[in-house]
Amino acid sequence: MWIKLLLSGLVIAFCVMIGYVAAEKYRSRKKFYAQFADFNDRYLNELAYARKPLGEFLRAYNYSGEFQRAIECMMRHETIPAFGFLTKEERAQLCDYFSMLGRGDAASQRGYFSAQRDPLVTLKEQTARECKSRGELYLKLGLLFGLAVIILML
Repeated sequence: MWIKLLLSGLVIAFCVMIGYVAAEKYRSRKKFYAQFADFNDRYLNELAYARKPLGEFLRAYNYSGEFQRAIECMMRHETIPAFGFLTKEERAQLCDYFSMLGRGDAASQRGYFSAQRDPLVTLKEQTARECKSRGELYLKLGLLFGLAVIILML
């Protein structure tokens, strides 16, 4: 009896863990766009007030994950890697965005990055909602699949 309960608990835990891992794409996407929107706001503030050199500005803030990798590639003038959670259009927009950093005068940059603000905030909110709903969905599917496996085993 105890062996069946232990095995059942392990099967359910394993299936829930698979659901958690499957939802990682949405968590990464949410984190990426949250950092991207924050970066855009900081850069707009930088253009309006301090006007530090771009390299100094990029080193002033710490980012993590894929967004940090994108910034590092941009600083080394390399192509931005294709992240699994970005579509081709989003990757092209990201490359365009980073190609505009530090180019031109402050007024033209302020106009460009101000225009990017609303779409980035929208994407940030959209990815947060999607992460919440898909994350919960994958966890529930993992639990249900684990229960189905247990029912079929017994």
